[in-house]
Amino acid sequence: MSASLSFDPALADIPEGHLVGGQLLTGGERVAVHAPSTGAIVGHVPAGDADVVDQAVRRAAHVQATSGWATCPPRERARVMRRWAQLVEENLERLARLESFCSTRPIAETTSWDVPFTAEGLRFFAEYADKLGGNVAATQSDLLGMTIAEPYGVIGAIAPWNFPLVMASWKVAPALIAGNGVVIKPSEMTPFSIVLLAQLGEQAGLPAGLFNVVQGHGAVVGDALSRHPLCGKLTFTGSTRTGIAVMKAAAESGPKPVTLELGGKSPQVVYQDIRCVDTVAARIFRAFSGNAGQVCVTGSRLIVHEKVAGPLVEKIVALAGHVRPGPTWDERTAYAPIISPAQAERVEGIVSRACAAGAEQVVPMRRLLTNSGGAFLSPTVLTNVTAQNVAVREEIFGPVLTVQTFTEEDEALALAAHPEYGLAAGVHTADLGRAMRAVRQLRAGTVWVNRYGRSADFVIPTGGFGGSGIGKDLGREAVEANLRHKSVLMAFEG
Repeated sequence: MSASLSFDPALADIPEGHLVGGQLLTGGERVAVHAPSTGAIVGHVPAGDADVVDQAVRRAAHVQATSGWATCPPRERARVMRRWAQLVEENLERLARLESFCSTRPIAETTSWDVPFTAEGLRFFAEYADKLGGNVAATQSDLLGMTIAEPYGVIGAIAPWNFPLVMASWKVAPALIAGNGVVIKPSEMTPFSIVLLAQLGEQAGLPAGLFNVVQGHGAVVGDALSRHPLCGKLTFTGSTRTGIAVMKAAAESGPKPVTLELGGKSPQVVYQDIRCVDTVAARIFRAFSGNAGQVCVTGSRLIVHEKVAGPLVEKIVALAGHVRPGPTWDERTAYAPIISPAQAERVEGIVSRACAAGAEQVVPMRRLLTNSGGAFLSPTVLTNVTAQNVAVREEIFGPVLTVQTFTEEDEALALAAHPEYGLAAGVHTADLGRAMRAVRQLRAGTVWVNRYGRSADFVIPTGGFGGSGIGKDLGREAVEANLRHKSVLMAFEG
């Protein structure tokens, strides 16, 4: 890898097409891909339709049924996955550049985290190849009862734009190690890195056509994939509204199981006994400003004891004034752009409505790098908000933190509850008993205590409750979700 991580996006080598049966397919109507950093068009992908989806799904189904992928010794699948992980690492520079140049992910982060995390995730799921199976049931002595685990056949996957490579690997790796084929639709805003990921998989030994990529708009490609009769299961990460549409399409054409990681409005509860205000302030700031708040689990609601609210908010405000925005291909950039002008306007609109309802901007929202052509929004802190305020109620997907205070534990947990979302939550306290009481009562699929954000422990599943989704990514649960179980009861005499 070169000494400098910075690169010229005009020189990027991009795969502009669908990947079906090991071949890049181009032609037809095209979708322009923009760089969030500048707003400039940096490439195109074909606008897929139901016919391309059908071709990709049927190809995956054929290869899954005839290649021996599902019936080979499980550890052979694991060896392919490990070779794939090695190729991802060997192609770190190109993958990191493809991930950065049309997304919100700065090159320093895609190089140090996104690509290595993807490779390690492939290795993690590879190790489940021969660890899952069926069970022998307790039956009467002259019968043998058992369950047999088998793949669905083809998994349809729809990946988001905020962490394109990582989120795609979370869906593809457990599906493949369980013996399935996969057809994935990347976001039309971040379409390129997933194509290279699939090509590297084929270099590693995946049968050509087992893992296909179809580009295009969600309303067309995503809907066709969700409805395809040969897709045995669907997995989607994105907004709650779109997740409901995916689930509806799956039900109308199946029904078929779905895994949905959807929106969030995650609280961070800070008690008066925290030992270091500076440490907690830095943690809170990273949790709502990372990727400019464009993270499903963004810790966007600070619920803090009134005794420490003043100094804690003061520290967060100071941190908000020292972000380093810039183009995602510059290694000095440490603060992301908003994915599109439309999303930036949506964030600004929510902040404006919140203030009209009484919220106060302790840190006013403003545009950064206004001559860049990109949409950069400063981190923003809102106080004087109620549970009914739009900034507390709605997922913003931008760098906005609301602040509410409490005096009693019960009050804190009541404020933390959200009528729709239950994706993640943070608890910050030096009292173990208090932490465990909060963990027990918070309605969230993931609760972090004295930290905020995932570690490299892939064994811990992730997923939400209520409007935040169904099922789990990561962990053993992710692999099991890609297997169906057949019950068998055998008599000993014919």
